[in-house]
Amino acid sequence: MKNFHNEIKSKKNNLRNEYNLIRNSNSSIVYEKVKLNVKSALKILLNKYHVEGKYIGIYWPLKGEVDIRFIKEINSLKVALPSSSKSKGITYHHWSNNQLEIDSNSIPAPTEKDAINPNDISILFVPALAIDQEGYRLGYGGGYFDRLRQKDLWFSIPSFLVISNNCISKKPLPREKWDVPFNGWISEKGLHQIEATN
Repeated sequence: MKNFHNEIKSKKNNLRNEYNLIRNSNSSIVYEKVKLNVKSALKILLNKYHVEGKYIGIYWPLKGEVDIRFIKEINSLKVALPSSSKSKGITYHHWSNNQLEIDSNSIPAPTEKDAINPNDISILFVPALAIDQEGYRLGYGGGYFDRLRQKDLWFSIPSFLVISNNCISKKPLPREKWDVPFNGWISEKGLHQIEATN
């Protein structure tokens, strides 16, 4: 079993390097197209899933990730950002105009003390290095989003990756028992929704 786990870990690491290179080769035009599609997909997803007063979970963009922070400027939408801690994993917090602090992964995160209950979040947007046709994500190896979304309440939140089309794998990505699928993705080709298989 340990060998099997090590083999998957090694495959994932190789794919991370591969998709990192692919992603870094994208032009700014690709990112702008994805961003435009996030704007139009947001209207569809808000109509389908959003309940007034609930939060939209977004992320602080790292190098190579599409910047969707403009969602915060949309009137009447409450936005939450994740904060990671080595011991607690990921928690989401209200992103107001207060100062952000650096979390355990050196990513800016809100300083609000209280974590948001998953019942109060209607949609999550998450970054990734790659995703396959069944909605399985290749992240950065910390397992934060997988551990979070293994919990039923988090898994029930419609969750979408924001990703460039060249990072959508035609072949199934290697997965372990804790990997859980997403509901789809938004790329420069638009919104793609899939039925979660779990």
